[in-house]
Amino acid sequence: MNLVNLESVTHAYGPVPLLREVSLGIAAGERIGVVGRNGGGKTTLVSVIAGTVQPDSGRVTHNRGLRVGVLSQGDDLDPARTVESAVLGDLAEHEWAGDQGIREILKGLIADIDLSSLVGSLSGGERRRTALARLLIGEHDLIILDEPTNHLDIEAIDWLAGHLVGRKSALLVVTHDRWFLDAVSTRTWEVVDGAVERYEGGYAAYVLAKAERARLAAATEERRQNLMRKEIAWLRRGPQARTSKPKFRVEAAQALIADEPPARDEVELVRFAAARLGKTVYDLFDVTLHAGGPGEGPLVLDRCTWQLGPGDRIGLIGVNGSGKSSVLRLLADAVRPDVGRVVRGKTVRLAYLSQELVELDPGRRVLEVVEEIRKYIKVGKREWTASQLLERLGFRGEAQWKAVGDLSGGERRRLQVLRLLMDDPNVLLLDEPTNDLDIETLNELEDLLDGWAGTLVVVSHDRYFLERVTDRSLALLGDGRLSMLPGGVDEYLSRRATAVASAPSAPVAVPAPSDGRSAKEERELRKELSRLERRLDRLGERETGLHTAMAEAADDYERLARLDAELKEIQSEKETVESDWLALADRLD
Repeated sequence: MNLVNLESVTHAYGPVPLLREVSLGIAAGERIGVVGRNGGGKTTLVSVIAGTVQPDSGRVTHNRGLRVGVLSQGDDLDPARTVESAVLGDLAEHEWAGDQGIREILKGLIADIDLSSLVGSLSGGERRRTALARLLIGEHDLIILDEPTNHLDIEAIDWLAGHLVGRKSALLVVTHDRWFLDAVSTRTWEVVDGAVERYEGGYAAYVLAKAERARLAAATEERRQNLMRKEIAWLRRGPQARTSKPKFRVEAAQALIADEPPARDEVELVRFAAARLGKTVYDLFDVTLHAGGPGEGPLVLDRCTWQLGPGDRIGLIGVNGSGKSSVLRLLADAVRPDVGRVVRGKTVRLAYLSQELVELDPGRRVLEVVEEIRKYIKVGKREWTASQLLERLGFRGEAQWKAVGDLSGGERRRLQVLRLLMDDPNVLLLDEPTNDLDIETLNELEDLLDGWAGTLVVVSHDRYFLERVTDRSLALLGDGRLSMLPGGVDEYLSRRATAVASAPSAPVAVPAPSDGRSAKEERELRKELSRLERRLDRLGERETGLHTAMAEAADDYERLARLDAELKEIQSEKETVESDWLALADRLD
């Protein structure tokens, strides 16, 4: 039984309808992801379904007594209320504290927010999580979420996906987070050209099904072209009166999914990166860094030594507030370390995308502010004009001549990314580059980065993007180090879950005799700790040597591949030894 039905719904803002004669329904328990270009009608569709927008024509029917919970891109939280009052309403403390479901929602979304603080004192991200918590605490037959993952870190997104899958209510979600779509959706709707195309499954199934539809359409067109070629051949063989023998040229339809796209050629990219950068990109020696400046704010790095080499593609992971942006600012020379040295290669040509939007002259045109940097750029083996790259990132036709002041936040973000790429950098630092970008634009950006030869460090809550454009993951786990994650985001989530689960019952540090260890056992443990430290030093030296050897072997593909394989083994072993060292150090505390 459908909870909501749309019959021949049409709605427009301006002359072009965003929805045109749309008919569809949402059944109980369905979980639907909504995708499409920014400005293409996604928010309009869910607003019509929610009943907050009345369509120009057609009918929207809700089941009697339907309970709908809606999270829009803004919120109506009262700034004068406390967080506890805004989220929990009139519930007495013993009521919500005794409800496991409510406790899990508070823990998953706002554990770091003081419930007695005023809503008006919260940051934008904290308000977003507060509004989401308020919604999820309620009982609903249908939950409608518009970009729910905005301002959430990877852990919170993972928690939210698990929570939504575990609920019995139907779900309609608009998001550009492709991992989240795959995790929660059983169906996908694409809003395109006023219509809603429906697909079974999450994002991955949607991509496959869409490619299959394109393949079938291409096959149908090829059959039509074959018939046309036969007709043309008959005409050309016929009497002179039938034709002046035009030189027809009919192109065969191109198969859209004959083979999967080529993977990123890591060896080739490393070779080009080494040629552009040389041996040294960034070397950190015994660096200590606090987020708020020397000795101020949370500790981010503690006597950390780390090397970033040519062609490295690193994803930097951590909870909100762990210091990921601080590390990028350190590399960008926007902040100085408390102690230690940061050595930057002489050939480094840096581009740094921060979370703040660059202020540009609002009266200038989009194409002008890109061409003032460079009119042409070579990415991989192809040269692109500024106009071509603008088109790839969603500025098509007349959009290239829009005034900068008329751009939306998402359009400004795309323009900022493009201006950085046009400056032909060989090192890219990207802080939340996916904010406000739709899936189509994300696909284009990923494709551009696939052919870009240089060193890349990305901070992003978009797990799909992070795993798509980087080769290795590092984590800030609150211990002052940059920890390698051979298992990527899955390993990070596992390690964080273990840390959180063990935190409440963590033993208080006491003198050694109280845990029953003898003096001899104490000496043996410390000897083992020293052995692991020496092993880590040797592995670090070997890792540095391999980076140097790879830079020197830039023109020898086979040797470069062997060195890269050895480097990955060294890094994996180093991570294992680090874990053993941490476990032993905890025992000795």
